[in-house]
Amino acid sequence: MCLSMVYKNEVSDANLLAKNVADIRVDGGKIIFTDLMGIRYTFDGTLEKVDLMDNYVIVKGL
Repeated sequence: MCLSMVYKNEVSDANLLAKNVADIRVDGGKIIFTDLMGIRYTFDGTLEKVDLMDNYVIVKGL
């Protein structure tokens, strides 16, 4: 199972938005992340990068 971390603008501990993300959905200008426990995080912005090898996602425009 591959779970990802979500960061704002760049990968750094200070920019961490969500951990253990299992699902990503885009709904208009919103990005919805759902973690392993089923908790949803909704952000306005765009996906900048999704790295499935290193298990991270970067979002912009928050």
